[in-house]
Amino acid sequence: MTVTDVSATAPNAQGYRGFKLGGFHFSRDEFFVHLSWPTGKHVISADTFLKALQRDVAWDFFYGTVNFDHVFGTVNHYGTVDMFAGRFNDAYRKAELDHSENFDTLLIRETFKEMLDDWTNASFDPFASPTETGKPFGVKNGSNTAAVTRRRVAANRMVGVPGDEQIRTDATHPINRMFADVPQDDPDIHAEPGFEGEVAAYNLFAYLSRSDVTWNPSVVSVCKASLYCPTTEEYILPVVHGNDRVEWFVQLSDEIVWEVHDRDTGAPRSKVTMKAGDVAAMPGDIRHQGYSSKRSMLLVWENASPGLPELISTGQVSVYPVDF
Repeated sequence: MTVTDVSATAPNAQGYRGFKLGGFHFSRDEFFVHLSWPTGKHVISADTFLKALQRDVAWDFFYGTVNFDHVFGTVNHYGTVDMFAGRFNDAYRKAELDHSENFDTLLIRETFKEMLDDWTNASFDPFASPTETGKPFGVKNGSNTAAVTRRRVAANRMVGVPGDEQIRTDATHPINRMFADVPQDDPDIHAEPGFEGEVAAYNLFAYLSRSDVTWNPSVVSVCKASLYCPTTEEYILPVVHGNDRVEWFVQLSDEIVWEVHDRDTGAPRSKVTMKAGDVAAMPGDIRHQGYSSKRSMLLVWENASPGLPELISTGQVSVYPVDF
């Protein structure tokens, strides 16, 4: 059943409002976010929660499961969203402390946006790397609406073509400190006569070198259901992503270490170290979290076919790209 009971409370002593979605209650103080539900309660550090909340909102709940940590998260059903506590945690399930409720996507999205805006102070940018932002802690101190409402790039065809996101420039996006050595040359285009307006190209490395966010895959090219979603990564992926389809990773620069676990139980599956030029396929039944010591570039290749989750869950399609 889809839950529609949502409300917000007046600011507490630290200046932050509380929020209620169905049986879930959320509040924050100077350091922590406090969650409760009919069978339990949980505490998450404010920075951990806000970084995860930012991406859940920006990604529109993404593909599959977004785990904020080992207890709390969301599952996207593409029209509705499950919000859960302990659902993918063996200990919580065995103790019967787990809880899950389903919400209309618009309802949970707007509530999460309101929560994110109210709980993010003026000095903090939950999209930025730790060295590029202030701390989220303390009593309420203004807001950073511009940062938390950044529009995720989602090209209809390809970045740079008419009607899609235009190329970043010095005026809009300076080169990130970690990518000062990335060439900024524009590609040469040699179109046959008569096709000048139908051929386009841009420097993807230069484009990514000017990214002001981390761990936020943007759609830069679309071919039917095939999406190229590159991103820049620094420090730790703020969520543990549980797949409902295969994801392909192409490491474009530097290095990322991935911790890979079973999607439903959290049992360790593997550790994958990807260096520039490496390609890996993340199966449709795992969860993963990445660690990048130096800001790196990653291309995430997504199959956005809407029927894939059901085909995989019913066993009609394998969770692996290739069965050997």
